[in-house]
Amino acid sequence: MTSTQPSLTIGAVAKRAGVAIDTIRYYEREGLLPEPLRRASGYRSYNESVISRLRFIRRAKDLGFTLEEIRDLLALSADRHRGVKAVKQRAEQRLASIDARIAELMRIRTGLEQLIEACPGRGDPGHCPILRALADEEPQA
Repeated sequence: MTSTQPSLTIGAVAKRAGVAIDTIRYYEREGLLPEPLRRASGYRSYNESVISRLRFIRRAKDLGFTLEEIRDLLALSADRHRGVKAVKQRAEQRLASIDARIAELMRIRTGLEQLIEACPGRGDPGHCPILRALADEEPQA
């Protein structure tokens, strides 16, 4: 049997790709995977190429790409003329987004660190700078 002939069950695909069966169904509904052929029994039947596509999707998700961005990357991966350049641009955009998120997290971390240092860890809860900050009150000097 060739790799283009559908022969794999959804369970076999899920196991080999390292994803859940429900994930495969979800990606099908979202258009990230092509609609599989159906056997006479009604069961889905897949070929080997869907495993590579699932691994692509999983790795892209691990890098922080959204499903919409992954859909775009999948389309670009087939574009022989502008695909690589466009994929690089998408990756650069993702990196910029990650850098912005890291900067925001560092700002949050610094603020939390300052609140922790200012909190004596005992006494009246009304004087706790952490609780006052969460209640949107101005900390007392």
